[in-house]
Amino acid sequence: MIGQKIGKSIPDASNYLLFCEHPHVYTLGKNGSEDNLLINQVQMQAVNATFFHTNRGGDITYHGPGQLVGYPIFDLEQFSLGVKRYIFLMEEAIIHTLAMLDITSERLAGATGVWLDTTKPHLTRKICAIGVRVSRGITMHGFALNVNTDLNYFNYINPCGFTDKKVTSIAKETGKSYDMALVKDKLSEQIISTFGSL
Repeated sequence: MIGQKIGKSIPDASNYLLFCEHPHVYTLGKNGSEDNLLINQVQMQAVNATFFHTNRGGDITYHGPGQLVGYPIFDLEQFSLGVKRYIFLMEEAIIHTLAMLDITSERLAGATGVWLDTTKPHLTRKICAIGVRVSRGITMHGFALNVNTDLNYFNYINPCGFTDKKVTSIAKETGKSYDMALVKDKLSEQIISTFGSL
């Protein structure tokens, strides 16, 4: 796990971005449906995965090795941001990071996260999930960017509640594995650039 301080420093409020990789785990958001988990406890044990309810927004998702999970702990009042604008800017930083890796990505109307080929419904796929919670103006949870992720684990869920959308990764789109440290550096630079000047 690494941490990075973001934004202007004031005595009683700092903003941090934590990066990590999780072991195989499925998490369900507070408004999600357990029906989107397609395997039982025994089957989860067979693939070395666990399951947890969380208090973030969004539905079910997977976290695991090869996936860059970011936990921004931001004081939105300090940035003069509402939740929707905060999510928009986080998506923007991820979109710019992917562009640096020669991947064209975008938003999908009516869905959070970062997507590819949104104008071609049969090809539309998600590369980064976003699920947040804000309490007293402080953000929790965050995003999960598929870098070298084993995408087979998404076959055991309806990712983010979708039954008609695929999931992809940087490795799948480019045909090569990426150094996680390199992706962390590029993404943290974009997030600092996006939020640090607000």
